[in-house]
Amino acid sequence: MLALAGGIALALSLAGEAGDAPAAAPNAVTIRVVAKDFSFTLSRRSVPKGAPVTFLVRNAGAVVHDFVIAGRRTRPLRPGQTATLRVRFTKKGQRRYVCSVPGHARLGMKGVLGVATAPPPATKPATPPPLVVSDSVRLTKIGDFDRPVLVTAPPGDTRDVFVVEQPGRIRVVHDGELVAQPFLDIRDEVFITNEPGLLSLAFAPDWATSRLAYVFYNQRKGNGDTRLAELRSVDANPLVADTGSLRTVLEIVKPWENHNGGMLQFGPDGDLYLSTGDGDSGVKNKPGAFAQTLDDLLGSIIRIDPRHGSPYAIPAGNPFLGVAGARPELWAYGLRNPWRFWLDPETGDMVIGDVGYGSREELDLIPSGTSGQNFGWPCFEGTAPFDGTAACVDPVAPILDLPHGPGDCSIIAGVVVHDPRLPALAGRFLFGDYCTGVVEADQIEGGQVVDRDSLGVIVPELSSFGVDALGRVYLTSTAGPVYRLDPA
Repeated sequence: MLALAGGIALALSLAGEAGDAPAAAPNAVTIRVVAKDFSFTLSRRSVPKGAPVTFLVRNAGAVVHDFVIAGRRTRPLRPGQTATLRVRFTKKGQRRYVCSVPGHARLGMKGVLGVATAPPPATKPATPPPLVVSDSVRLTKIGDFDRPVLVTAPPGDTRDVFVVEQPGRIRVVHDGELVAQPFLDIRDEVFITNEPGLLSLAFAPDWATSRLAYVFYNQRKGNGDTRLAELRSVDANPLVADTGSLRTVLEIVKPWENHNGGMLQFGPDGDLYLSTGDGDSGVKNKPGAFAQTLDDLLGSIIRIDPRHGSPYAIPAGNPFLGVAGARPELWAYGLRNPWRFWLDPETGDMVIGDVGYGSREELDLIPSGTSGQNFGWPCFEGTAPFDGTAACVDPVAPILDLPHGPGDCSIIAGVVVHDPRLPALAGRFLFGDYCTGVVEADQIEGGQVVDRDSLGVIVPELSSFGVDALGRVYLTSTAGPVYRLDPA
């Protein structure tokens, strides 16, 4: 916790780093900062060492805020006002930022910006590594939405795709055209800031007859406590949900509003898998405080049967079923913020993208037929030791440990490609980074990444991936667009 007293006392190691930088300097970086009540949203979470950084700060809250980093401070900003800070960071490491208005940092207005070693100067314009496959691809825009975070489709429905919007709606694209009436609109129930909101949707395997689907979102209670709910479509129209049918399957009390996880997917076994974050990035509790605990559902992958039991059943074979002091829903644990995972219906392997603390991102693997893995947070961030005071039993290393390069901030795990129109990408796992938007197409074999390639596309503010009933892949951006990956 940083000391606040009429301003802010920063660590002496940051002294001398701040200074006005020419806006047109080589490798200059611009970061958009939005202050809300009570959180910050930054357009990127890391910068290259030595680069001039311009912070464009806007107060989108209802009370006065400021922004402080590296000894530099904006003036107090009333709602709607903006300000600019220019800073050059000369040392690698992490730089804290806060709102210095008394009490605001304690409520969540603080964070960490990573400063990484800049790459050597290029002698010619940098280009993505070539995609070592025979087919090229293109992005086809299917529409603009309100902070889209997932695309999916009911099993067997080849005419419709459903787009989850973070503020609380689910839109339908039918035969390529956006349907005016949303499938679901629960914006009055959804708590949304930077990370919370309506996060996921999954259709029951027998959707064609049961018309059951499941949503996962933050509620307007507690610290954005999460809710897994079941719903049905209206009898006369499968493209419209019956809001009166919403049934609570599971609620998770949050220690703080962020680190929600948020992915839902039915597996080949017919059970429902859900990712949950550790619930707090360090605002009220020590980072990773709940990732190694087995008596809660935070920082985990869980597996349940929502179609049976009251309100759900525990599938036979769950690794902690019958273990004293452990929640039987747990499938794997030791995760920080597994925003997206993909359970490949053809192999049964699960690949998880776990968002790092400030310097590394990771991909984790649960091979088909296994469970119970401890992925090691907070003992490790990626493969780097993080908290030497934490105890992690038999931690499993990630299959891909990604130190932050310039601009990297948050891994966005994707999907395994099985689109018959893209045979050269068959079996490759797609993932990217929220801030850079760069997408990779990697080959995973024998429990490890054996080949890494750039897909050759960039999606700014990349938020998620998805697959429709024809196997076509989609990419979403919180800036609004949703794209389909097509042959060139």
